[in-house]
Amino acid sequence: MPHDPSDTAATESSSTTRRRVLGKIGTGLAATFASPALALQGGAVTPGTGIRQPAQSIKRDPTTQYPRPPFPKQSQPWPGLTSHMTPRPDHGETSYQGSGRLTGRKALITGGDSGIGRAVAIAYAREGADVAINYLPAEESDAQEVIALIRAAGRKALAIPGDIRSEAFCQQLVARAVQGLGGLDILVSNAARQHQVPSILDLTTELFDWTLKTNLYAMFWITKAAVPHFQPGACIIVTASEQAYDPSPNLLDYAQTKAAQVAFTKLLSKQLIPRGIRVNAVAPGPIWTPLQPSGGQDPAKLPQFGADTPIGRAGQPAELAAAYVTLASQESSYATGQVYGVNGGHAQP
Repeated sequence: MPHDPSDTAATESSSTTRRRVLGKIGTGLAATFASPALALQGGAVTPGTGIRQPAQSIKRDPTTQYPRPPFPKQSQPWPGLTSHMTPRPDHGETSYQGSGRLTGRKALITGGDSGIGRAVAIAYAREGADVAINYLPAEESDAQEVIALIRAAGRKALAIPGDIRSEAFCQQLVARAVQGLGGLDILVSNAARQHQVPSILDLTTELFDWTLKTNLYAMFWITKAAVPHFQPGACIIVTASEQAYDPSPNLLDYAQTKAAQVAFTKLLSKQLIPRGIRVNAVAPGPIWTPLQPSGGQDPAKLPQFGADTPIGRAGQPAELAAAYVTLASQESSYATGQVYGVNGGHAQP
């Protein structure tokens, strides 16, 4: 069940809570990212000034900034949990520093418990937005970590578990987000189902329907419910994929939905811009999230996940957050109907 977003604020100052939460999570990440090249928790002190640089301002070689293949062999039941992954993904828990670019905004993020959605939720909160996240009940432990991080940033947090394959729930999701946040002006349609199947002969109608309901129907239902609540200046951001442009042989259903999401983004942007609402998409490449070890990839090939990119590794969710912040901010007021690729060097879109 959703938690009261005022619980923590009523008992602790946001600064105290932030130190407690980030200290706990930072300890876990430090154990995971033991290499100095991966220690993103803090910046270096500039000689002669005593000023500590933000972690983001320190130059790093992107090819070695995060873990490179091979990854340990691993698998999880769907939908997978961040806490069970090795190495644990980086969502910006200890590195993302906001600058007020989304102050006062109210955002709903589907799939906000882990992966890209989690990184976006953290970034939005630290940029000043109140955030509601949707996720499956099985992902509650991951979701509560995100809720704590949003509150630690001093923002209102709303947890709304439920299965978006239900049209009725999608309508309830938007209504609860609007009521709980006091409005809505950013929708990040991010939740997705990906399950690799080598041949069309093995792709059952049940699996096909599951993917399309999660990736397409839910996006349509949630967007349709959200638009009446938007005012000029609102925006929608869709998490598409490079699979829309260069599909893998074992992702027939998933790749189709991602291509459809690109078309949805481009078409809907034309419908909504007269109302002052922008619609854009982000098309990630291989990103290290629970989607991958919980059926999204062939287990035999998972250890080399991301090795075929020009950068030579999988991306981390934290590396996409800035794109979602920029597309949601007023700085991108002239961008609509666009697809922004973050794919490790692949030349799509």
